Amino acid sequence: MKQDDLVTKIALESGATKVSVKKMLSGLGVVVQQELKNGGEVVLSGIGKLSVKQRAARSGRNPATGNPMEISAKKVPHFGAAKPLKNIVRG
Repeated sequence: MKQDDLVTKIALESGATKVSVKKMLSGLGVVVQQELKNGGEVVLSGIGKLSVKQRAARSGRNPATGNPMEISAKKVPHFGAAKPLKNIVRG
């Protein structure tokens, strides 16, 4: 589903205008980015939790040459699905 489709469906479900829904989704994106950048987490009830995880340094291989290389530690965004969402998807 693309953003325009999501905006349309949310507008129909909520009775809000497409313009207001698009502004709210844009604002949500900004707030989530800021919160994760500051090391926080965002919990969306019934959907899941967005957080930042630390990925440890590890050894790997260069796919082009096959030579071993070190992959440095880094922070990555993580999404954990809420139980209601998991149950719906599982069927």
